[in-house]
Amino acid sequence: MIKLTLKDGSVRECESRTPAAEVIKGIGMGLYKAACCVKLDGKVCDLRTVIDSDCTFEVCTFDTEEGKRAFNHTASHILAQAVKRLYPTVKLAIGPAIDGGFYYDFNTPAAFTPDDLSALEAEMKKIVKENIPLESYTLEPNEAIDMLKKMDEPYKVELCEEHSGKGERISFYKQGEFTDLCAGPHLMSTGTVKAFKLTNCTGAYWRGDSKGKQLCRVYGTAFPKASELEAHLKQLEEAKSRDHNKLGRELEYFTTVDYIGQGLPIILPKGAKVIQTMQRWVEDTEAKRGYLLTKTPYMAKRELYKISGHWDHYLDGMFVLGDPYDEEKECFALRPMTCPFQYQVFLNRQRSYRDLPMRLGETSTLFRNEDSGEMHGLIRVRQFTISEGHLILRPEQLEEEFKGCLELAKYCLDTVGLLEDCTFRFSQWDPANPKNKYEGTAEQWEHAQSTMKTILDDLGVEYTIGIDEAAFYGPKLDIQYKNVFGKEDTLVTIQIDMLLAQRFGMEYVDVDGTKKNPYIIHRTSLGCYERTLAYLIEKYAGALPLWLAPEQVRILPVTDRAKEYGESIADKLDGMGMRVTVDNRNEKIGYKIRQAQLEKIPYFFIVGDKEVEDKTVSLRSRKDGDLGASPLDEVIGKILEENASKAK
Repeated sequence: MIKLTLKDGSVRECESRTPAAEVIKGIGMGLYKAACCVKLDGKVCDLRTVIDSDCTFEVCTFDTEEGKRAFNHTASHILAQAVKRLYPTVKLAIGPAIDGGFYYDFNTPAAFTPDDLSALEAEMKKIVKENIPLESYTLEPNEAIDMLKKMDEPYKVELCEEHSGKGERISFYKQGEFTDLCAGPHLMSTGTVKAFKLTNCTGAYWRGDSKGKQLCRVYGTAFPKASELEAHLKQLEEAKSRDHNKLGRELEYFTTVDYIGQGLPIILPKGAKVIQTMQRWVEDTEAKRGYLLTKTPYMAKRELYKISGHWDHYLDGMFVLGDPYDEEKECFALRPMTCPFQYQVFLNRQRSYRDLPMRLGETSTLFRNEDSGEMHGLIRVRQFTISEGHLILRPEQLEEEFKGCLELAKYCLDTVGLLEDCTFRFSQWDPANPKNKYEGTAEQWEHAQSTMKTILDDLGVEYTIGIDEAAFYGPKLDIQYKNVFGKEDTLVTIQIDMLLAQRFGMEYVDVDGTKKNPYIIHRTSLGCYERTLAYLIEKYAGALPLWLAPEQVRILPVTDRAKEYGESIADKLDGMGMRVTVDNRNEKIGYKIRQAQLEKIPYFFIVGDKEVEDKTVSLRSRKDGDLGASPLDEVIGKILEENASKAK
């Protein structure tokens, strides 16, 4: 008998070679109907998986992330089957589950349009109603390739040929007349996918390469119940209204211009003021914590990047000025990161242990040659500004300084109001991919990662692990954030580097007089300012907190006689460091009020003849509406107090 340890700690026995689905039926048919996949010893597996040894056994329903992915992955196969039924000549690419749903890429004679989605949905409903069982099987690589060639699926053949070198059998799933190359896991039948919606169709490049074939990508989402789908679609509509790519343009925070290029946004005066406010605050905050401000070049000769390793590991992501392969001619590259430049501050003269830790900070403009398909508003761009810093330290200072970096990042994110929605990822190397991407030996990586794990555990950080997400020179803690559509990106990163100091010949004289290589922490405190601005627009639906708002107070004179009084108030507030304007246009006061509301101004003062006489203002708040007339000095005091508190 095989022993299965369930999530609650109880133990259940079953016969050897029992499918997971049969075990779940034995526990209860209600659980079986809700099951999407299982975790055996922590590994996500298909419900068809045959159990042949003792293990931990956890059922994953739609309420779990693993269950959602299996559910949506099955929905993507239903979509692909519907496409092949309606358009038999279409070629299949890939169709994974993603956060919030799924997509499938197709090579079509003509791209699908939104009008085509309703026909695809109708066919998908037929497939669900047919309740077709999904069957899994495997083939030897040569058999799999032959079958896919006969099916005339060139993209699947390419994937299969790449995988065949591993010598493993190739996994397939079949539902009725439809067969797909897939590792799973999947639901037991199509009938479980009760509610779904195809949400969008866009262009996509094969394997994300702009030089590859242009494909048509269809997005969708699926749920067990119609009520859950309805709630999700309502949430998507809310997300669209908060999307910074739409709202940020409407509120005139930024714009883009075709003949300037993708990923190169123009930050308009409002957006520039918000970024400037954050930059000055971060620089002041870092200075109070012992950081030394640096200013380094935007470009360097390739020789610098060869020393750092970026030339070997990051060349495709760099903008190069000159021929990178002509060693006879001088070649420069715009910097994708600041670390090799800031190291020169340490290298400027001989250092001793008394100089450490050396905390270097810089508001850095960086350049990265992202794929055009990855561009998105201010979140994914090719030129951006970042609160970058490097701490050069002795090994025994590592934990304390790492803790300080994490506290600083959490303080900054909390102050702008993003921390509560952040998650933490411990990004590690992939031992199976050392020579292609990573510097150093396995022993060095194990030492760096075990050190970082100890630090994170000591600090009580709750994190997930990301394999093959490390930098080429060391592991890192990534602070992750999702945009309104659920797409996750890294907002802040803190990296441990035990390798690059040696490459640059960085040494300090220790207490005993010997020379040693320092450790380095690469970190950001608030991350990319453009990306942060995008997330702030989405979180606050454009109504930024008072201290960050590009325009904090607008004064609205009702009459010509009140204009002088309004200007005097503006001068007073301006002298106190507030950002204020006066709307002296010859418009009705109702129009001025509506305009201030649409532009999401935090406070606006309405001043007429009575306010001039009484030295008061009629105060209106974006948040609380009409607050009535109050003495001018009292109103100013209240607003100054709120601004100083950086209230979220």
